[in-house]
Amino acid sequence: MNKKEKIKLFETQNIYCITDEKHSNGRNNIEVVKEMLKAGIKIIQYREKYKDPIEKYKECLEIRKLTQKYGAVFIINDHPDLAIMVKADGVHLGQEDYPVEAVRKLVGKDFIIGVSTHEPKQYIKAVKEKADYAGVGPLFETHTKDDVMPPVGLKYLNWVVKNKKIPFVAIGGIKEHNIKDVIKAGAKCVCLVTEITQSPNIKEKIEKLKKNFIY
Repeated sequence: MNKKEKIKLFETQNIYCITDEKHSNGRNNIEVVKEMLKAGIKIIQYREKYKDPIEKYKECLEIRKLTQKYGAVFIINDHPDLAIMVKADGVHLGQEDYPVEAVRKLVGKDFIIGVSTHEPKQYIKAVKEKADYAGVGPLFETHTKDDVMPPVGLKYLNWVVKNKKIPFVAIGGIKEHNIKDVIKAGAKCVCLVTEITQSPNIKEKIEKLKKNFIY
């Protein structure tokens, strides 16, 4: 896939999956990613806060092979250097991470850069800095990160839908019981973390979640 084709995945009905080994029922990231890919997931983000760099590097090399095998986009959270080393498709940056413009100089124009946004001015800034997509949230209460922020609710999502300039991914506290509300609000690409990683049967869970795109 070229970059344009990869970006289309963020603008169609897709589930964006993020690794979270700490909340994966004893399974490692590789095992979880395999199940996600077998279930048809086309966007995988590697997010790992608790491992040494060499461990992250080895895992990402393996995930890169898997995502290429299944034709999925591979995004790495926070670390543009790691994304370059393993030939990932992109990197996702938080508000406290490196500036988009600086990362773009490092990774080049064909690399996908995503940015977490929590309010309109951050989304506008991401557009201005030529990010390829924005994370929009956290929509609901979430505990997948230590530095979690209060939920922004559907109000911000509604604003992004009306003012969309770049693709976006709805994220934060999204579960089976509220995903339909997020989709009805206008989100096409929706991110779920522990709802999938903690599921005893990942494939079955993803199949159930995908049914919510049809209403």
